[in-house]
Amino acid sequence: MLGPQVWSSVRQGLSRGLSRNVRGWASGEGKKVDIAGIYPPVTTPFTATAEVDYGKLEENLHKLSTLPFRGFVVQGSNGEFPFLTSSERLQVVSRVRQAMPKNRLLLAGSGCESTQVTVEMTVSMAQVGADAAMVVTPCYYRGRMSSAALIHHYTKVADLSPIPVVLYSVPANTGLDLPVDAVVTLSQHPNIVGMKDSGGDVTRIGLIVHKTRKQDFQVLAGSAGFLMASYALGAVGGVCALANVLGAQVCQLERLCLTGQWEDAQKLQHRLIEPNTAGSTEHWP
Repeated sequence: MLGPQVWSSVRQGLSRGLSRNVRGWASGEGKKVDIAGIYPPVTTPFTATAEVDYGKLEENLHKLSTLPFRGFVVQGSNGEFPFLTSSERLQVVSRVRQAMPKNRLLLAGSGCESTQVTVEMTVSMAQVGADAAMVVTPCYYRGRMSSAALIHHYTKVADLSPIPVVLYSVPANTGLDLPVDAVVTLSQHPNIVGMKDSGGDVTRIGLIVHKTRKQDFQVLAGSAGFLMASYALGAVGGVCALANVLGAQVCQLERLCLTGQWEDAQKLQHRLIEPNTAGSTEHWP
């Protein structure tokens, strides 16, 4: 099975001193990834017996690949990663990588509660084809998740990751925002290339863009509901659940913003708010 084999090799690598070997990537010797663009967060289809339906997953990927997305996000909130085993998470990433066009980026959610397990999952996802790791904030002990604790967590993950790391703040699900001061500090890490912010606070997004402007750091909006506002404040794209069903329109909104057609962008943004809200509030707490 893919999962157990990958986990075994990762643990063996860590025991042989993986931190020393992988540090070279994190020190700027590896590739930098430009994450600008629109990404649909791919859903995980299930069979009637609660197994991952890999056939439907590949079918969905083939349909989504006809649209001009920059890439795909897997194992985010929309992919229901908390409900999957470690082996299933890796298998989903592997199958998506095989089904998607080679010129698209694959951002894989590798976050776990433990720093050590997050490192192992991140390395594993790199091995099965992820171009970058999207790492959600650990949240079970959210009362102890100070800026210092989160900086320590993300720094360790980025130090040991063979692929670039994207910070992921989704307070509606985790109960905590990744603090701005922590983001600013982490933006200086050579292997942390950006952030997906799903909180919906455009003032905060603008502040993060402003405070990280001297770094090679990119911000993605976490919803189509505030995509235009995020572009206006300096974000470079979005991970938008609505793109799974209205992908052409979300990509059109991107084009209008990038070409400065703000009046048309505003009209389209207004049309997308209601379906985006319906899709978000109906299925998530």
